[in-house]
Amino acid sequence: MATVVTKRIAHEMVDRLPEGATWDDLMHDIYVREAIERGLADVASGRVVDVNEVRARYGLTK
Repeated sequence: MATVVTKRIAHEMVDRLPEGATWDDLMHDIYVREAIERGLADVASGRVVDVNEVRARYGLTK
């Protein structure tokens, strides 16, 4: 589920970019923010897997 982005948040993101930033810089910041928000939503709803279980699934050990 996508988070509703307000104009205020969009303006803050743009304002934090350095002078000379490119569209790619802005798109990267948007992508990172969206990924973090999705991850936090997964944690909040319990959609997580313990790292040891992931390692076991893929045959990885410490």
